[in-house]
Amino acid sequence: MHCYLRFFFSYGVSDTPLWPNDVDSPYGYPCDLQRLPISLATRTELVRLCECYQASLDWDNPGGPSPWPEEQWELFEQQADAALAALQHELGDGWVVMDRRSRHR
Repeated sequence: MHCYLRFFFSYGVSDTPLWPNDVDSPYGYPCDLQRLPISLATRTELVRLCECYQASLDWDNPGGPSPWPEEQWELFEQQADAALAALQHELGDGWVVMDRRSRHR
């Protein structure tokens, strides 16, 4: 039996990019990274990315353009791709992590 998680960043959520399909998941909703069998390094990187993502929104003008230049978006997406790959590797075959990110463009 597989455990399913969705991977995406959300404004206002600065501690996890993971969301179980089931709101009654034993891993929390959103997912508590401390409950997952992943390394401290991966957990730390996922939190760092979530915190970083919060700065991509102009909180004084949420409907306006992002304060990030294109190069910063590209770097963020590369780092998120690497973190997702590490996460999938560490969780192993019993887990399915679905990439549900909205790509900046």
